[in-house]
Amino acid sequence: MPVTQITLLRGYAADIQTRLVARVSAAVRSVIPAPEAGTTTFVQEVSTYRRDGRVFEQGNVAQPEASAVVRAYLEAMEARDLATAQGMLAPGFVMTFPGGQRFTQLEQLVSWAKGRYQRVGKVYTGFEECWRGDDTVVYCCGTLHGVWPNGEPFEGIRFIDRFVVQGNQLLEQDVWNDLAEALRG
Repeated sequence: MPVTQITLLRGYAADIQTRLVARVSAAVRSVIPAPEAGTTTFVQEVSTYRRDGRVFEQGNVAQPEASAVVRAYLEAMEARDLATAQGMLAPGFVMTFPGGQRFTQLEQLVSWAKGRYQRVGKVYTGFEECWRGDDTVVYCCGTLHGVWPNGEPFEGIRFIDRFVVQGNQLLEQDVWNDLAEALRG
């Protein structure tokens, strides 16, 4: 059964170490078919180390949890706090919505959405993360609820959003949902 050791400089918070251990364990199990009960991952802290002629004594800052960045962005968008949401977007951010509608500015999205609904909100059933280089891909799914342009309420409409996150900024957003099917029905 695999045993993985992580060596860190002291100073990383317990929740950061917990997240690191969970992700390294998941990575190991994605390559080695070991049961959860047979996979051991632990952190060992060191007080000092030297690299490239420099001495280090304190750990660095950790990356934010990408799912939390996505959730904060979606909550700002639902509240129509465009200034907060805009601050989370990387230069070159692009979003693609159903029908291949591509936007680079939040105001473009809000204008386009006015013809689709008066208001929309999300009920989340899950967030999933996967990692590629410096980016984290976050999928969130659940159902949409809100008010149609004619004033009638709707709920229970499926959605999936895919985001590419780097640090605390969003690089891309792709959206899939069943709004058009619900309108036809």
